Amino acid sequence: MSQTPDAPSSSSTLRAIAQTFRLTGWISFWIQLVLGVVSSIIVLLFAVFNQKTGSPSNNPGTGFGVFLAICGLVVLGGGIYLAYRYTRIGKQLESSNASNRPRKSETVQVLRLGVWVNLGGTLVTLLGAQAIVGTLVARSISPQAITTQFFDPTRIISGLDMLVVQANTNTVSAHFAGLVASLWLLNRINKPQ
Repeated sequence: MSQTPDAPSSSSTLRAIAQTFRLTGWISFWIQLVLGVVSSIIVLLFAVFNQKTGSPSNNPGTGFGVFLAICGLVVLGGGIYLAYRYTRIGKQLESSNASNRPRKSETVQVLRLGVWVNLGGTLVTLLGAQAIVGTLVARSISPQAITTQFFDPTRIISGLDMLVVQANTNTVSAHFAGLVASLWLLNRINKPQ
């Protein structure tokens, strides 16, 4: 992976970089995919059970937080794609034909995109988590939650509410894994040979 296609490069260094891309890409891909699927299932369950009338978790305040959580999952889909793309870059780097190998500038551009996608996804998901946790805290400290004279089921924090917090934590962890992979690979290809 050099700036010019005809520049000589050490085949052992190129092979090591290719192997690093493939291994890191696959690890990042599977971590993000598993955490993303688990989070998606939890958010889907929340959406289904939250629609029931009289549900204690049916609170309009959590709607914005769940919307941001879904946005974070959509951005995570882009991060998963980029992790898979890292594996393809690694495979292209192993090509014996130098014209089939990606240029260093193109590879750095893909890695920087990975950094930005995962940072953006982390931001959106953290904002969603803040909105959901803020709503839950407001419910838990409200005067009606403390008194037992009047029972208001909308003031109860259910297990389903806590699962949405867990889904956001999983999504942030998935974005973190993608961010670490992108930064690791960026550092690896910019390391002096």
